[in-house]
Amino acid sequence: MPPSPSIRPQGAEPPIRDRGDACPGALRLHSAADGHLARVRLPAGDLTVRQAEALADAADRLGDGHLSLTSRGNAELRGLADGCGGRLAALLRDAGLLPSESHERVRNILASPLAGLDRHTPSDVRLWARELDGLLCASESATALSGRFLFVLDDGRGDVAALGGDVSLVAERGGAGSGGLSEAGCPAGAGGTALLRVGDDPAALRIAGPDAPRAALTAAEAFLTAAAASGSGAWRVRELPDGHGLTARAVAERLRAAGIGCAEVAGEVAAAVAGAGDVTGTPDATGAPAPASAPSAESVPFTGSVPYADSSAPGVIEGSDGARALSVLAPLGRLSVAQWRLLTAVAAEDGAGALRLTPWRGVVIPGLSADTAARRLRELSAAGLITDPDSPWHRVGACTGRPGCAKSRTDVRADATAAVTAGAPVPGEPGQRPALRRLPVYWSGCERRCGHPHGAWVDVLATAEGYRVSVVQPQSTPAPHPAPAAPSAAPCPATS
Repeated sequence: MPPSPSIRPQGAEPPIRDRGDACPGALRLHSAADGHLARVRLPAGDLTVRQAEALADAADRLGDGHLSLTSRGNAELRGLADGCGGRLAALLRDAGLLPSESHERVRNILASPLAGLDRHTPSDVRLWARELDGLLCASESATALSGRFLFVLDDGRGDVAALGGDVSLVAERGGAGSGGLSEAGCPAGAGGTALLRVGDDPAALRIAGPDAPRAALTAAEAFLTAAAASGSGAWRVRELPDGHGLTARAVAERLRAAGIGCAEVAGEVAAAVAGAGDVTGTPDATGAPAPASAPSAESVPFTGSVPYADSSAPGVIEGSDGARALSVLAPLGRLSVAQWRLLTAVAAEDGAGALRLTPWRGVVIPGLSADTAARRLRELSAAGLITDPDSPWHRVGACTGRPGCAKSRTDVRADATAAVTAGAPVPGEPGQRPALRRLPVYWSGCERRCGHPHGAWVDVLATAEGYRVSVVQPQSTPAPHPAPAAPSAAPCPATS
């Protein structure tokens, strides 16, 4: 698959883009070593049962019989044959998965997957996601956005705020449909408030909740203006060169011109929001995680005193209305059609008729009863899905590797599977230091590290000599050091 941007050293010059991005879509297929690849954008990860069935049919009839879940809550089909693009498009179109073919690659909207579901749930920002998607698909200028440009909508618990959004909305308490009062500069009334951030600018803008989707699109349009003025061809906010960077203050001018009220928020408050979901803390130089500190409820939306469910963990989620949701993860982000159809059947027969894909390569099924949820969770576990947060597969990921990717030095998925089975998901760490246990572990077949996590993570990189391991911290580059290969994993061959 096309590479994710390489991990750029802090302070390095942003790239100059002399072409459009090559991100695959549902209509623009990518040629890989194992056939063609299609990426189907699913705003907020939302799927109806009918849409999920259409994806299963596509994987079964046209692909390799599997579905891959991405770190943006989208779905990928691999192993597609030559000449199947028209049939794939027809399947997706009939299921309502292509509302605007000219916008299909820019519908990158990531939202808190448990919004509106758990017992102490914050705001349901998924309502914002649906409205934003409609605005995107109606905007002619939005077609100029890169397939990498990302909108992030956090419900206030801090789970997705730090996942690298170009435009981020974080609901404040009482936002996204619940009552609340806005601050100075924002229209008062029902609908609460939200904080809007662009890229890595530490400042934020407080806006009225009902204006949040329109404000997010306006911020994206401001990025397009800045990118055009810079002449850099930037695909993302962080790629804008010095002197052309997009700031909250510049976006505020655009918002006010569009009739959207806003007020600037102190940078330290906005930064605390972005890190609120880092429940593990950032490792120090020794690899030990620093304690995570939750911002106070008075200053930011997230508060550690409220027991929000962990949206990255598998298990049963208890709702305030007595209903339950199931959260499961796909081993190494890959599901067979049989597993996918089982999830779809659970949603159709015992749930609310919907599924939600998560950025942790999982699936959430809302609307089950307590008794049914426990029984179905056991069934899903027996089918090979990750249902227990203590599973050794939890937090372990891998890129496609060989044979699907010709650039990979080895079959990293097979090596990762062997390592997890042997009890050592981190090569050279049979017991795995306590400092590493709570961090995601990601196996990569080359330096591109496609699909790697955000924040702090353990980087397991294939080299010609074997696997090298490092702890990657936010705003840093990997600092690999040699480590022996996993107990039952062969050393990586040199790239041919």
